[in-house]
Amino acid sequence: METIGRRALISGAGAAAVLAATGGCASAQGKWPERPVRFVVPLAPGGAIDFVARQCGEVMSRQIGQQVIVENRTGAGGTIGMDTVMKSDPDGYTILIGNDNAAAAPHILKLPHDYTKVLLPVIDIGHQPLVLGVHPSLGVNSIEEYLAYARRNPGLGFASSGVGSNQHVLGAWLARETGIRLDHVPYRGAGQAVNDLVAGHVKSALLGPTALIPHHLAGTIKIIGQSSERRAPTLPDIPTLQEGGVKGVALEAWYAAFAPPGTPPALIAEINAAIGKSLTDPRLREAFTKGIMEPIGGPPERLDQLARADSAKYERLVRELEIRVGG
Repeated sequence: METIGRRALISGAGAAAVLAATGGCASAQGKWPERPVRFVVPLAPGGAIDFVARQCGEVMSRQIGQQVIVENRTGAGGTIGMDTVMKSDPDGYTILIGNDNAAAAPHILKLPHDYTKVLLPVIDIGHQPLVLGVHPSLGVNSIEEYLAYARRNPGLGFASSGVGSNQHVLGAWLARETGIRLDHVPYRGAGQAVNDLVAGHVKSALLGPTALIPHHLAGTIKIIGQSSERRAPTLPDIPTLQEGGVKGVALEAWYAAFAPPGTPPALIAEINAAIGKSLTDPRLREAFTKGIMEPIGGPPERLDQLARADSAKYERLVRELEIRVGG
């Protein structure tokens, strides 16, 4: 919750400008890539991060002429995979494909370091909102009706993919801002949570949209809200929580690439250009749309600003909402 390449990858004025400003540091190290590149995914196969890594990796392999290997290094809430990259050689051959857990985990797990300040930002790959899904037997069809039901039935359960997840944080934040009491029902991943929601064992869930959309379209569950500031272009018909009267509550999941500390700026620019080029591939964009993922791209600085801002947000929310593992 694996691999990349050089010369022809330096496309675009942004990458060229960085190379010029740094005096061609990458050139001094030889051609990149001369061998396979490893994408480290800190969570298990089948999730959104894994989806992003494999889609980008497949396209990049064709574009750079080297294999991109996706390696799932799971455990400890995603920190094993992030630590693996943090301790890897800064040579451009080990890249983290992670998510906003890089901003949240340090505060939830009380880690001695903040990944958003230690790992080097490469590129913001994609965004998607979290969604509020309900079982039809609950009899609600909107955010307003959900809140009214929760007020009449304190302790309504909501499923998430785990304690300390962004979904857990969002549920606690939603409950506090609306004055309702929701009981958190954590699962070890989204798969079982979705299965239990569809079966009616849990009546509501805050999860990523990719796994819920097929069931929403089939009518076996209803998606009644999304968590982003504005309606995601991939979910134009689903209202935001703020549209449903939950003012000030917005949380968006993002997926991004980070490099080990010490990676030269010119090499960061090459990797940014390579991943950015993959995001323009029509088949990748079609797959992202089907997965309710909005491709983003842009310079490393854009990701740096986003990650650091979210780290500050999660630090505040984790403290105020008393989110902790095991409690």
